[in-house]
Amino acid sequence: MKVLVTGGAGYIGSHVVRALGEKGYDVLTYDNLSAGHRQAVLSGRLVTADLADKNAVGKVFSDFRPDAVMHFAASIEVGESVREPLKYYRNNTANTLNLLEAMAESKTDIFIFSSTAAVYGVPDAVPIKEDAPIRPINPYGRSKACIEHMLEDTSTATGLRYVSLRYFNAAGADPEARIGEAHEPETHLIPLVLKAAKGELPGIKIFGTDYPTPDGTCIRDYVHVDDLSDAHLLSLRHLLEGGRSEVFNCGYGHGYSVREVVDAARNATGIDFKVEDSARRPGDPAVLVASSDKIRQRLGWTPRHDDLAYIIKTAWNWERKGGFKR
Repeated sequence: MKVLVTGGAGYIGSHVVRALGEKGYDVLTYDNLSAGHRQAVLSGRLVTADLADKNAVGKVFSDFRPDAVMHFAASIEVGESVREPLKYYRNNTANTLNLLEAMAESKTDIFIFSSTAAVYGVPDAVPIKEDAPIRPINPYGRSKACIEHMLEDTSTATGLRYVSLRYFNAAGADPEARIGEAHEPETHLIPLVLKAAKGELPGIKIFGTDYPTPDGTCIRDYVHVDDLSDAHLLSLRHLLEGGRSEVFNCGYGHGYSVREVVDAARNATGIDFKVEDSARRPGDPAVLVASSDKIRQRLGWTPRHDDLAYIIKTAWNWERKGGFKR
C-alpha cells in the first residue's frame, strides 16, 4: 500500500512517516524542506519539491501512483499569517488545490488532511465538538477552513473520501529522541519553556494572567505527537476499508494551564528558569479543549500518552539531544 505524505519532513508529518514505515506501508515524502528536515524522514523516500510546482506534483503521482495521500505541508504561524495573509492562502489553500487536482487526474481518492482547532476561533462552549461553528479569527485558521470546504465540495462532486483531523496542541517527541519539534522560529509553549531550561532563551513570558481560569492563565489541550500519529493510521484504515468522509477532533478532552506547563517543565528538568508575566495577546481564547468522543467511538482511538509529564519528558530528551543539524 503506497502513501504519499506531503510535509513529511516536518514535525507531525515525520512522526506519521515513521509510524507508516513501521507498519509496512510504502511511503514517499514530498517536502520542499523550507521548514522540514531531511534527517527527520525515517521511512521511505524523499522528493524535495514544492506543491506550487504543478509539474513536479503531477510527476510524483504518475511515478509513485499512491493509493492514499496524507497532507501536512502548510505554513502554521498564526502571527505571521496576520502579517502575511496571502502567503497562507497561497501556501496552504492554493497549494492544496494543486494537490487535489493532481489526485483527481490520477484517480487517487483517499485523502487525510492535517487541519487545526484554529478553524473554531473563539468557541462558545468547551469541550469543543466537531459540529461547533467554524469561524476562524486569523488567516491561518481561515486558510485551513477553506480547505475543509474544498474537501467537502470535492467529495460531493467526485467521490473523494477524506478524513480531516483538527489538531489541538501537538506536543512531545519520539520516545527514542530520533525526531521532534524543530521550528524556526519556535512559537510553541513546551519547546520554548524547555529552551529556557537549557539556557538557550533568557526566560519565557506568560501572555495573560487574568483569564477566567483557576490560575488566570490560558488552558490548552496538549496531545502527544505519537497519539496524533495513531489517529492518522486509524483514519487511513477507516478509508481503505471503505469508510465515509469524516471530521475528527484530536485532543485528550482536558487541558493544562500555562503555569501548569511551566511547573511540569521545572519538575521534569530540575531547572528553575525566569518566567515573566505579560499582557494578553489579542485573540487568545481562555480555554481550548477538544471533545474527542467522536474519534474514540468511530475509529477506536485510544490515546497512550495522555500524561503531561511524559509529553514533557520526551520533548526534553529531544531538546537535550540538540535537534537536527542543518
